[in-house]
This record gives sequence, structure tokens and C-alpha cells, in this order.
Amino acid sequence: MNSIAAEQVLEPWHKLEDKVVLVTGASSGIGREFCIDLAKSGSYVVAAARRLDRLSSLCHEINRLWPSPTGSRRAAAVELDVAADGPTIDKAVQKAWDAFGRIDSLINNAGVRGSVKSPLKLSEEEWDHVFKTNVTGCWLVSKYVCKRMGEAQIKGSVINISSVAGLNRGQLPGAVAYASSKAGVNMLTKVMAMELGVYKIRVNSISPGIFKSEITENLMQKKWLDDVVKKIMPLRRLGTSDPALTSLARYLIHDSSEYVTGNNFIVDFGATLPGVPIYSSL
Repeated sequence: MNSIAAEQVLEPWHKLEDKVVLVTGASSGIGREFCIDLAKSGSYVVAAARRLDRLSSLCHEINRLWPSPTGSRRAAAVELDVAADGPTIDKAVQKAWDAFGRIDSLINNAGVRGSVKSPLKLSEEEWDHVFKTNVTGCWLVSKYVCKRMGEAQIKGSVINISSVAGLNRGQLPGAVAYASSKAGVNMLTKVMAMELGVYKIRVNSISPGIFKSEITENLMQKKWLDDVVKKIMPLRRLGTSDPALTSLARYLIHDSSEYVTGNNFIVDFGATLPGVPIYSSL
């Protein structure tokens, strides 16, 4: 058995031929990597974010490097601000749906970390902005996508990108709004999984540790991060979101995970394991 055949047997989700996936927060960082990985796997990608110029560039790259076998586009760009109101998001979701005639999977990746401040100094406006983006936006996009999935009888998959900040032992000082919002995303995931199962729609979340992204760019440059890695991470390393997160997302999209819903998958190099020193003790 050659390596390609072995890969298809051991990891059938390596290929996602003809799946249509909507990715929010797609213009940079992890969202962009999801889009490229999905295009390589054979999926059709709807890349959604606020920065349409970046999306256009991304889709042009995908359509040039991984063209559709029919000669049509493999990626389409849709302008979407997840902090917008419901009707605005509904219209954007309709555009995303119309791009390829359906949506098989949604990756709710858009999010903000917000200001790094003490709970006593954080303003109400700053708190509201984080929650509107990370929780309300996640819910609204899911709501309008899943309504259409249900009506079209599509056995869909929703993947919410959360964070270890929303878990016990994963908090960092100055992130009260961010950590609280990600805890909300985790509970949103479970309740929606419970209620959407009747439509054969699965809902799961992924909680990454520290990966290089736009949100963590400044953090990754801190000299003390090496000490953090050496002290609290059993695997003693930091990794890249591709393949650590991209391969997991592909699995959750693929039919191999048809019995998997309501779960939160932690990808943090072991940092939040019991018995490992927590961040605040450093």
C-alpha cells in the first residue's frame, strides 16, 4: 500500500471532496489557514470577514492554486461583520449560501481578545464588544446557517473556535471579558448540539492553547513565553495551527465524526492538565 492509499484508509477526512464550508474570520491567522487547508482537501470555501480586500486576495490564491475540476471557482468571498445586527448577518449568510447553493459546515472562527485590563478598569463598552463578537456573533451566524441547513435537510457540522481561556486552569490575567466569552461559547456549543440533533446537525468546539495568530501575535513575541512553555506545558513546545487544528476541523466536518456532537476538543500541548502549574503561579 502506497503512502497516499494508506493516508486515505487511516485518515479518510484527509479528503473532503465537494463539501461547502463557511469560515468566519477568514481574512487572516487561523481562519485563513482553515480556508487554505480545506481547499487543498477538495472543499469549496466561503471565506467571510470584514476585510474584503484580504478575502479577495485569499480567494484569488485558492482559485489559482486549487481550481475546481469543473473550471468554476473553489472559493468565494463574503463580507461579514459578526458584531453586526441579526438582519445584517442573515443577509450575509444568504450570500454565503448562494455562493455554492448550500453550506455543509460552518467554522465560527471570528473573535477578538479585547483590551488586556483588570476587571476593575475594563469599561462596559469594551466588555460588550467582546461578547457581541465572540458569543452573540457566533450564535447569530450559527442560527441563520443552521436554519437553512434544517430546511434543506443537510446533515451539517458546526465548529466553534473557543479557547482554553474559557476552561478551568486556562485563564490569563487581564482577560476577564475574553475568558468569560469563551466559556459562553463552550456552553452555547453544548446547548445547540442538544437542540439541533433532531435536524442531524452536529455542533462541537475546539479550544486551542497558544498558537500563532493575529490575536496572540504580541504575546508570541514576549521573552517570558519560553519560561511558560518550559514550566507548564507537558509537551514543552508551541506549535502551528496547521496541522494541529486544521486536521481536527477536517475530522469534525467529515462523516467519520457523525456520532460526535456537543464536545469540546482541547488542543493545548497539555497546558491545562491537572497537576500542571497554572499561568497565574508563574
